[in-house]
Formats: sequence, structure tokens, C-alpha cells
Amino acid sequence: MKIDERQESPGTRRRVARSLLVDGPSTAAALAERLDLTPAAVRRHLDQLVADGSAASREQRATAERGRGRPAREFVLTDAGREGFEQTYDDLAAQALRFLRDTVGEDAVKAFAQRRASFIAERFAAVSAHEPEMSPAQVLARIFTDEGYAASVRELPLAINGAGEQLCQQHCPVSHVAHEFPQLCEAETEAISQVLGTHVQRLATIAHGDGVCTTCIPAVSTTSTTERKQVTA
Repeated sequence: MKIDERQESPGTRRRVARSLLVDGPSTAAALAERLDLTPAAVRRHLDQLVADGSAASREQRATAERGRGRPAREFVLTDAGREGFEQTYDDLAAQALRFLRDTVGEDAVKAFAQRRASFIAERFAAVSAHEPEMSPAQVLARIFTDEGYAASVRELPLAINGAGEQLCQQHCPVSHVAHEFPQLCEAETEAISQVLGTHVQRLATIAHGDGVCTTCIPAVSTTSTTERKQVTA
């Protein structure tokens, strides 16, 4: 079968890379279906992304849905691949935080991180009121996506205690700075916990080498959520 030349263009390779950024680790078959491309074309783009260091392949993690047999390979963006997309903070931001830490102290860095994470509380009530059909995790995903995090929500398996949802951030616009200053991640987690009125657990962060930032959010009762909205309004 003749291959559509458009499937071989650099623009198509960019689409493949962006899908890995937004949708997270994916197999070649999943990418082909998602992007309406031939599996062969997707594999060629993935081979090129791996060759130039923008992506890496690994054995697909076990899931309840996957049957027996040899596990498929899935692809993830590397740090170099993420650098190809816009980063909100750069070396200048890291230098500024180092100066703040060295001249004022660690508490000043923590205060800055908390101030930066205040966008979560500032927008939570408004988005919840405007999109009442959304769960608290979906509201957070909307807020984080608007801030450049490419966030989404996944339901947690019932087998997990306190089953609820998982907030997934496929991109972190402050990952380079957060690698040196984890206070940024800690402040975000604290802000999420505060708006929901419940403990949440950050399981992974891009800043520390994981493919995606994930936060487990237990099921939040309608009553507690309503009370929280009133407090943050």
C-alpha cells in the first residue's frame, strides 16, 4: 500500500511527540489509532524520536485488562523531548530562586512556592460553579491544563483503598526548576489538599524523572465539596 506522504512529514512527527506529551506513555498501535495514521508510519516516527533522544521505549506496564503474551513496547518522552515544547521557567527562574534562598532563606522559597500555587484556590470555586457536572479532580485538571500542565483524570481501581480519581499531569512547565526546588511540587500538592478538604498523595513527578506527575485523589463527598467551594468563594 502506498504511504501518504503527509504521514512522513516533520509536522506528523511533531503530532506523535505531542500525543506522547498530552496522553502519556503509548504503544505504537495506540498512537496510530489516536492520530489516524498507519502503524508503520508511526513506528518510523517513533524510531526517529528515539534516535534523536526525544523519546524512549520501555516494556508496557502490567494492567488488569492486558491478556497473556509478550508485553508490547510503549513510548515516553524524555527530558530532551519535553524541552522541545514550551517551558514557562528557565535557568533565569532557577537563578532567582537560588538568590532568594541564599539571601533570605528556605522559608522565602517556600512562601514563593505557596504564592505561585495560589492559582489553584483562586480558580477552583469559579470553575466548579461554571462546570457543575465536573468532579473535583476534573475541575483541577481543567485549571492545571489552562496553566500549561496538559492534565487529565483517570479513575482509580476499586481495589485501591479510598478509590477515587488520579490527577495526571503529562507536562510540567516548571519541571526544570522543580527538580532543584521541590517546594514547588509540595506547594501544589498542599493547595490541592486544601481546596478539596482532604488528604491527597503525590505518587510521581516529572521533576524527579517520572514520565508523568500523578496525584491520588480519594472520593470526596458532595457535602464536603460544597462546603469547600463556599470557603474558597
